[in-house]
Amino acid sequence: MNEQAFNALIELPAHLRSSLAAALDAGLLRFDSTATAVRANLSPGADREGQVLRLLGAWRRLGLSEPAAAAWLRSLNRLAGASPGPDFVWSGPEVPGLHARDTRRVYDEVIGAASRSIWASTYAFFDGERAFRVLAEKMDALPALDVTLLLNIHRGRGVTTAADHLVRSFADSFWKREWPGAARPTVFYDPRSVEPDGPKGVLHAKAVVADEEVVFITSANFTEAALDRNIETGLVSRDRHLALTAVRHFRALIDRKLLLPLPMD
Repeated sequence: MNEQAFNALIELPAHLRSSLAAALDAGLLRFDSTATAVRANLSPGADREGQVLRLLGAWRRLGLSEPAAAAWLRSLNRLAGASPGPDFVWSGPEVPGLHARDTRRVYDEVIGAASRSIWASTYAFFDGERAFRVLAEKMDALPALDVTLLLNIHRGRGVTTAADHLVRSFADSFWKREWPGAARPTVFYDPRSVEPDGPKGVLHAKAVVADEEVVFITSANFTEAALDRNIETGLVSRDRHLALTAVRHFRALIDRKLLLPLPMD
């Protein structure tokens, strides 16, 4: 790597190094990516775009792989003692002059970069085959990936079905018509949402945690409208402490049986 490219690497902000690493891991960027692809995936700003392109070209000439370059970027952040700040993430109409990460792209990026574990929570989803496709494909490609889904079961107004029957009906529909993959995640639900006298509470959290290292908190449900059209906002962070805190909280809810497992068959 020549001095110019090395300086570009050092001068790149920690949060942008982290975003670049995630995009390289997820296959959203490659060493031969164009400036248009860099802008679409990173929104680095005109002053940083050239730095990113110089880095990609330098790594290509060195014969590195994209995952190796991503590991290099993360190592540099750790050595520098950098804790990259969160990035704002938005859905909805684009505003000229304002740059923000796109909700669907961040969702796909976080899931695509995971290699060990994924926790994903949503209040609502529509068209499960599409909503969960990226996650299901990731599971089928990586059999060792540990995936936990936290879903809400909705009791409609005036519905008097017994709670266990409501759960069974949801499970049958989810596995037969909504989940698109061969490998299955472990799914949990909030039992308060199916209480026969009406929900005493619901699972309303919307979040994705990958490898206990990346956490994406968003107002967006796993629906096409929320990911692409609604005005939604969120934060994505590579703060390992924050990601671990989210996972520990989910696990505590499960350990205390405040979230229960959905039947698998």
